[in-house]
Amino acid sequence: MKQSISIIGGGTASLMLAAFLDSRIFDITIYEQKSSLGRKFLVAGDGGFNLTHSETIEHFKQRYYPNGVLDKALDEFNNEDFRAWLDQVGIPTFVGSSKRVFPKRGIKPIEVLKAIETYLVNKGVRFEFNKRFVGWKVNKTILFDDNVEVTSDINVFALGGGSWKVTGSDGHWLSTFSQAGIPISPFVASNCAFAVDWPADLLANFVGTPFKNIAICHEGSIQTGEVVMTNLGLEGNAIYAHSHSIQTQLKQKGQVLIHMDFKPMFSPSQLFDKLNKSKYNTTKTLKDIIKLSPLQIAMLRTFLTKEDYLDSEVLASKISRFPITIGGSAPLDEAISTSGGLRLDAIDNNYQLINKAQQYCIGEMLAWDAPTGGYLIQACASMGVHLARILNGDIEL
Repeated sequence: MKQSISIIGGGTASLMLAAFLDSRIFDITIYEQKSSLGRKFLVAGDGGFNLTHSETIEHFKQRYYPNGVLDKALDEFNNEDFRAWLDQVGIPTFVGSSKRVFPKRGIKPIEVLKAIETYLVNKGVRFEFNKRFVGWKVNKTILFDDNVEVTSDINVFALGGGSWKVTGSDGHWLSTFSQAGIPISPFVASNCAFAVDWPADLLANFVGTPFKNIAICHEGSIQTGEVVMTNLGLEGNAIYAHSHSIQTQLKQKGQVLIHMDFKPMFSPSQLFDKLNKSKYNTTKTLKDIIKLSPLQIAMLRTFLTKEDYLDSEVLASKISRFPITIGGSAPLDEAISTSGGLRLDAIDNNYQLINKAQQYCIGEMLAWDAPTGGYLIQACASMGVHLARILNGDIEL
C-alpha cells in the first residue's frame, strides 16, 4: 500500500520534490494557497529567466550562507543535473555570456512551468488549489483555511520566504510555526535595493541611470556587474551579491560603507598614468580617455573638492574606490528573496522537523541565503530532489 505525502506550497522546491518522488511508493498531493502553481517562479523570469549558473560545483557551493548549508543537496543534484533533467522534460537550455543558464531562446517562463506541470500530471501527482496552511490539529493532521483537515503519512512544507506577497510568498506561516514551538527568525530582505542619500541635483539628473561594468566592494568581497541609481539608492546584481553582509552590518551599526570601482579593468596606477599623461583637461580626459559615463563624472565632481578633482593621484584612487554610505534597505516585499525564516536548528540533516516526526521543510522558508544568478532556483531544486531521494530510500542514511 502506498504512503500518502502532502506537499504544502507550489514553488520550485515542491515541484522538484514531487518530480523525483517514486510514485510507486507514494500518493503525492501538492497543496497551493493560490489558484495556480509557481507564481514566484514566473515572477523570477521577468528580468531574464536564469534557471541556474554554469560555474563549477565547488564554486557554486561557495555562494551560499551559511557555508556548507547546501553541500549535500548540491552534490546530489547539481547544476548540470538540473540542465539534463530540464532537457528531458522538453526545456533545452544554454549558457549566456554571464555564464548564467537560461531556457533556449524563445521559451517563455510559463512554458517551463507548464512542462514541469505536465510531467507531474503524467506521473499522477494531484493538485489542490486555494488551500492556505493555518496550522496543525494533532500530529500529522494539518489544517487549511475553511476548516479543511488533511492527514497524511508524511507532510513536507515548502512555504517560501517573505517577499513578493502577491505570489503567495508572504511568510504568513512564521507565527504558526513559532506557536508550535518551532524555532524561527524574522525575515530580512535579500537581493534588494539599498538606500543612499543622494544629493537632490544628482538624483534629478540621473535617476534610473545605470552604472555599467563596475564593481562593488564590501568587507574584502568584490562583485562585478551593474547597478542602477534609484530614488531609494542603488539596486542591481553587483550590490545584490553583498546583501547578507550589508544587512548584517546595517543591523549592527545602522549604516554601511561600500566602495564602487568605476573602472575595475584598470588599476589606480594605470588610471593615474592616463590622467597624468593626458593633454586634455580633467573632465575631457575622464570622458574620452578613461571612458567614464556622465553619471560617474558627475559623482566625482559632486563629492570631491575642486582640489581633489584636479589631483591625478586622488582622482585615480576615487575612481577605483569611490565611497558610498548605505543607510537602509528596500521593504521586505520589494526584495527578490529573503533570508531568515525557519532556523536550521529546527530540522535535522534530512530536513525533518526536530519536534515533528515525518514532517519536513525545504526551500526558501529555511534560513539560508544566496545571490541572484540562478543560485536561488538551483538551491530549491536541489533540496527538493535530495529530500525525494531520502524518502525514496535511494540515499543510505
